[in-house]
Amino acid sequence: MPPEITSTSNERMKRLVRLRDRRHRNSAGLFVVEGERLFSRALQAGLEPIEVYVASGHVGEYPKDAVMVAEDVLDRVSYRKTNPGILAVFPQEHLELADIRLSPSPLVLVCESIEKPGNLGAMARTASAVTADALVCVGNTVDKFNPNALTSSTGALFDMPTVNVSIPELTDWLADNDIELIAASPEASTTYWHADMSSAVALAVGAEDSGLSPALRQSTAQIVAIPMMSTVDSLNASVSLGLLAYEAIRQRS
Repeated sequence: MPPEITSTSNERMKRLVRLRDRRHRNSAGLFVVEGERLFSRALQAGLEPIEVYVASGHVGEYPKDAVMVAEDVLDRVSYRKTNPGILAVFPQEHLELADIRLSPSPLVLVCESIEKPGNLGAMARTASAVTADALVCVGNTVDKFNPNALTSSTGALFDMPTVNVSIPELTDWLADNDIELIAASPEASTTYWHADMSSAVALAVGAEDSGLSPALRQSTAQIVAIPMMSTVDSLNASVSLGLLAYEAIRQRS
């Protein structure tokens, strides 16, 4: 089938490029998913695309109303600059803390001021793997609709409840639901496996360069350390959160 769109000057292709930028994504209330794997997982999560673009040489399943695009054009408007095969536009969905359905013994993962999209995506993947109730982002954290965050999450951000909140909003919500906040910091004297994570807990990590903010630290019921056996003074934030999350699962098993 000949492509309907053959130039990057097409207005729809220009909009796809603009949606790489967080400001434009938020203004339009849209985000882009690239590649058949992520597209399929978005559909599995119940998301409905408003536009689907398929490379003219793509082999695979795609919606009947998809727009065919010249392969080189889709390459150039792709964030990854490689042939994604499928590129789809979805409406953004923003959750509030009140939207989170908590289990009888909640496990919530919290990250503060995470700047790297890959870290946020990896945290969402961990949250999904341990069946956490939610991933809560505090402070100036990277946008969950960032293309790199979506790719790193391998689709976990599509169905893991993820919210952005302030510290007062978080602490009030935790108190209302009797959830204890435990956070990691290199300066703590208690190792993380000595903390009781068997009941309702929220596990938090801060930014890799500065750690927990003073405000979040003051709101934390318990500060725990992840031991360092060498001159390394910190771990990747997503790795740290993963260690805490799986310790909680171990204690609950």
